[in-house]
Amino acid sequence: MLLPNLYQVLKKEVVAETTILVTVEVDKNHQVFKGHFPENPVMPGVCMLQIIKELSEEHLETPLFLQKASNVKFTALMNPQIQSKLIVNLFFTRENGSIKIKSTSTFPDGTVVLKCNAIFVETNRVHENG
Repeated sequence: MLLPNLYQVLKKEVVAETTILVTVEVDKNHQVFKGHFPENPVMPGVCMLQIIKELSEEHLETPLFLQKASNVKFTALMNPQIQSKLIVNLFFTRENGSIKIKSTSTFPDGTVVLKCNAIFVETNRVHENG
């Protein structure tokens, strides 16, 4: 975990071979919120992308390197003092040696927080290809 104790997994559901739903709870007192922002904490977008990466690595049981992200849309702010839970929907496909991930993160009430498409490569493939 890049930022230890930023979140914990509350529930993981394997919906299909290529799809999982993971409910995480963010630690509203985590150090990251002291700088982003002290009076009005907001989950940094890069942290949300890191959560997607880490959940994917855990599920696929392989280290990943982000090669490309597209259609990254933050549609709601996450203030962990108000809403600390996220449901992360991950859909995986493998193509040409890469792992494509379509992700939608929502609050439990269904409000969409983040949508993105990302292409990852396994870390050992990055080193093999130079």
